[in-house]
Amino acid sequence: MTSISCSALLIDMDGVLVDSTAAIARVWARWAARFHLDAEHITALAHGRTALAAIQELFPNESPEFHQREFHWTIRAEIEDIADVVALPGARALLAAVAPARRAVVTSASRDLAEVRLRAAGLWDLVSQLVTASDIRNGKPDPEPYLKGAASIHFPPHDCVVIEDAASGTRAGKAAGARVLALRTTSDDASLLAAGADWLANDCASLHCSLSPDSRNILIEFPG
Repeated sequence: MTSISCSALLIDMDGVLVDSTAAIARVWARWAARFHLDAEHITALAHGRTALAAIQELFPNESPEFHQREFHWTIRAEIEDIADVVALPGARALLAAVAPARRAVVTSASRDLAEVRLRAAGLWDLVSQLVTASDIRNGKPDPEPYLKGAASIHFPPHDCVVIEDAASGTRAGKAAGARVLALRTTSDDASLLAAGADWLANDCASLHCSLSPDSRNILIEFPG
């Protein structure tokens, strides 16, 4: 068993707590079709990043008004497409095992979309601190989301462990000064390790979280 000790957790949402993979793929496929783009490529490009950042990269010469219009199109479409959005195995148990003051959810989704997905997955009642794309200027892989996540629960980033599933989020966590536990739910080992992941685990269900004997730290144990 691998054992990690930390003061707090900074937890990504999509691909870590919530299974929204099919919904995301459907929405980006519809969006890509509007511009005759390859849906698989677009979905991969957008993974783990804000929708706005993906659109800006794809259309760097378009106006800010275009970027905002298309961004809002994707958000509306994703909010409407939640039929098969569910909690990933172990997600609820992970949140329940850690005191709210010691964890924050940090996502590239907008605040409205994050709330809709967390409610659909039955996790909203366990989320007290939430940092979203609506709260930042620079999305993952920039460190800002995880720096804000750590600040929201009053812990320095180096005392936190980030739980991520995407290379961009892994880079964001490392750039913020945190250690990163990457899950194999959506990305391959090579891309997560190349992004700087300190550890790899299968999913939240493989993690066992508890307090240290002196109650000062969180202990995370998992096979590996």
